[in-house]
Amino acid sequence: MRQNPSFAMTDVGEIRRLIDRHPWVTVISQTADGLVASHYAIMLDDTRDDLTIVGHVGKPDDAIHGLGEREMLVVVQGPHGYVTPRWYGDVPAVPTWNFVSAHLSGIPELLSPEENLRVLERLVDRFEGDDHDARSLYRLPNDASFVERLERGTVGFRLTPTRVAAKRKLSQNKTPEVVETIIAGLSREGGTHAELAVEMRRAADARPRA
Repeated sequence: MRQNPSFAMTDVGEIRRLIDRHPWVTVISQTADGLVASHYAIMLDDTRDDLTIVGHVGKPDDAIHGLGEREMLVVVQGPHGYVTPRWYGDVPAVPTWNFVSAHLSGIPELLSPEENLRVLERLVDRFEGDDHDARSLYRLPNDASFVERLERGTVGFRLTPTRVAAKRKLSQNKTPEVVETIIAGLSREGGTHAELAVEMRRAADARPRA
């Protein structure tokens, strides 16, 4: 990802927030047959306070990716959306796309079956939430054999990235007045654009005042 100092996101806390809010990622590896990509949910490692992530892949994706043997790129995609030049006013301007994204690269460590089970439990608990009928991995009696079969069909990993490129392109190069107009336009469009508007508001509020 080409970096621009105006849009670089270097704060570990902000990147962790991005990962936590957008756990569905793209996993990319270079293989003898070319690039291969898969899509999985990941989480921050709850024993660390850095950018270490944990997750799992289903077999045989571990073999396809050469998991644990070669570098892997994890692409985290946050909110994004089209920005029309209409929002810049009556001036020469081109359309663009605002977004928040991070690339985490490194050679992952394979988890033991016990560690993988813990990651699977955390994933299920995270996305089931607190509803009264939420179903944990071990919800039903005598589920141990089922869960063991589930674990054997997956391979867990932990990735402490050796390279991180994170970017938050949220019209930081525009005047505060234009930024407010873009935020208002995205908010009116709603849907996924509303989340992008929230991210632009956070960036605008953190902007140094003249």
